[in-house]
Amino acid sequence: MNLQPRAFDFLADVDVRLSVELGRTDMKLRDVMSLGAESVVMLDRLTDELLDVMVNGKVIAKGEIVAQGNRFGLRIVEMADGRTADAPLESAA
Repeated sequence: MNLQPRAFDFLADVDVRLSVELGRTDMKLRDVMSLGAESVVMLDRLTDELLDVMVNGKVIAKGEIVAQGNRFGLRIVEMADGRTADAPLESAA
């Protein structure tokens, strides 16, 4: 089934949750309960690795943190399908 690119335009206004995952770790509950101010939790991601960009919990892209003014932002580097962020989306023909 070939769908035209505009076939799902009606979904454009649906709210979704976009989140960025910095890293993960597994901890015992007792270790979590002992966390406090100044605690450091080591994550599984290296400082030069791209971050996961997720929509409703599904990874859709990889990106990197940028600073703009006094806020953090995200630069999309590659899409989950392997396209780079500047590559055009090919239409299904």
